[in-house]
Amino acid sequence: MAYDVLVVGSGPGGYVAAIRASQLGFKTAIIEKESLGGICLNWGCIPTKALLKSANVMDYINHAKDYGIEASGKQDFAAVIKRSRGVADKMSRGVQFLMKKNKIDVVMGFGKLKAKGQVEVTKADGTKEIVEAKHIIIATGARSRELPNLKQDGKKVFGYREAMSLPGQPKSMIVVGSGAIGVEFAYFYNSMGTKVTVVEFLPRVVPVEDEDISKNWKSN
Repeated sequence: MAYDVLVVGSGPGGYVAAIRASQLGFKTAIIEKESLGGICLNWGCIPTKALLKSANVMDYINHAKDYGIEASGKQDFAAVIKRSRGVADKMSRGVQFLMKKNKIDVVMGFGKLKAKGQVEVTKADGTKEIVEAKHIIIATGARSRELPNLKQDGKKVFGYREAMSLPGQPKSMIVVGSGAIGVEFAYFYNSMGTKVTVVEFLPRVVPVEDEDISKNWKSN
């Protein structure tokens, strides 16, 4: 298998690069180990925003009287999670459509640079194949950092993936880190009725944002 352009990783950077390369007339392929769309579409930006929308609706219901409206509601945690996953799946299928539309080959598996112009792809069944290309684009994104004293076991200590797909709603939760992702999860679970405590090492929450944002958080 030989191509003009080979993209390793199908996130927002990877699949857009592949589409542009194909549009410019290059024979293009993309390698993805899990789901088209990468972390952003499947386990990051998109599904978390779907969760935040549900939290936002719940907040509106809880404060409906402030708007002169009588309303009451009870959240279905499993249905909220299901909706979020459905939104992510729909977006991933959209990327699949774009690959077909732009005549881009999709190679499923874990890609590893083997030699100049060569990527070794390990498939889910353990088999391997070599894909060759004149140009290789690395767009593998990032992964969550695991703290040495808080090893993730997927049960009591978990990462962002488990946080987006828990089978049941926890009564209480500690969120370690108050960056954008941390406060998103804190807001979502708090709105759903979970007692949330945020732990931050730095002097203020959302430390990489404007200080005014931190002050607003404290006032609430």
